[in-house]
Amino acid sequence: MKRAPVPYVDLQSSYKDERDDIIAIVDDIFGSGQFLGNKHVAKFEADAATALDVAQVVAVDSGTDALVLGMGALGIGPGDEVITPPNSFLASTGAIIQIGAIPVFADVLPDQNIDPDAVLKAVTTRTKAIMAVHLSGRMAEMDRLSEIAEEHGVLLIEDAAQAMGSSQNGRKAGSFGQIGCFSTHPVKNLGAAGDGGFIATNDVEMAEQIRFTRRHGLIDRDTAPTWGIVSRMDELQAAILSLRLTTLSGKIERRRANAALYRDCLDPDHVFHAPCRDGDYNTFHTFVVQVAERDKLRQYLSDHDVSTAIHYPVPIHLQPCARDLGWGLGDVPVVEAQAGRILSLPVHEHLSENDIKFVADTVNHFLSNI
Repeated sequence: MKRAPVPYVDLQSSYKDERDDIIAIVDDIFGSGQFLGNKHVAKFEADAATALDVAQVVAVDSGTDALVLGMGALGIGPGDEVITPPNSFLASTGAIIQIGAIPVFADVLPDQNIDPDAVLKAVTTRTKAIMAVHLSGRMAEMDRLSEIAEEHGVLLIEDAAQAMGSSQNGRKAGSFGQIGCFSTHPVKNLGAAGDGGFIATNDVEMAEQIRFTRRHGLIDRDTAPTWGIVSRMDELQAAILSLRLTTLSGKIERRRANAALYRDCLDPDHVFHAPCRDGDYNTFHTFVVQVAERDKLRQYLSDHDVSTAIHYPVPIHLQPCARDLGWGLGDVPVVEAQAGRILSLPVHEHLSENDIKFVADTVNHFLSNI
């Protein structure tokens, strides 16, 4: 009998688990006619702030808007340099470009997170901020980055789009910097039914400023002291996110169990997966391995009905849109080397133990025979 395919994501199974609750949410909101009200948004903001141990959360329309609005509120703008890794999703650097600032790329460690030593070398008198990206749910070395930021008097920003629920030495992702920026894209561990995002901060005054900015700069229906944009999270997304916050810890624990099983089953002679540091709680938004013959392995897995992904095959500094920034091949060597070796294996919470073992066995068989 043919084995069932192993999907990379399985949002349909998540819906089956939540169907009754989501139908009740839809009925409540459509029945009220309040699609852009504030009841569910305010509840989600309060729930998320409690989950992150921060003073304020401001819900917006996407993780990208969280970065743009957050950096704008911090006063980052034209001519300012922001140090960041180029192995992230395009949005992290794109947000820097959108506010007129200058991205300065720093290389990464074997675990794919930004290298504090590279950050230190990149600091100049024009540096305004360091943007750490917690890639795959694994946090960057925040204590060291906090020390560098404080020593040089620069801001610290966390792109925590992939790290809701992650922590380091007891502190949650998004709570170390002046702002932590999150995405609630449907494939995230805490995902909505469309785009969404939020900003975490302990600066209450700045949070209120962002709340005005996300709504045209309006303080009431007819008065706008400043210019703003439209970046409101709607009530439906907020209500779904509040629901999913209640089940997030269980989802993460299943992902962590899947990752632990992968580590037990994958052949360490052929597969590298960065170990978890003491004090780190990794939420495994993705499970990324580094292997030889990545593209051939990916095709082999596909031939055996295993879906995979690559996050990300082309570093940001080598994207066509980045040509004018002046970076080229060889400028960020660790990122560039990893880009040809990284592969994201399925790790979602709906996988069975047999699924994980099958994927690992298939990987091991291919790599031991090349």
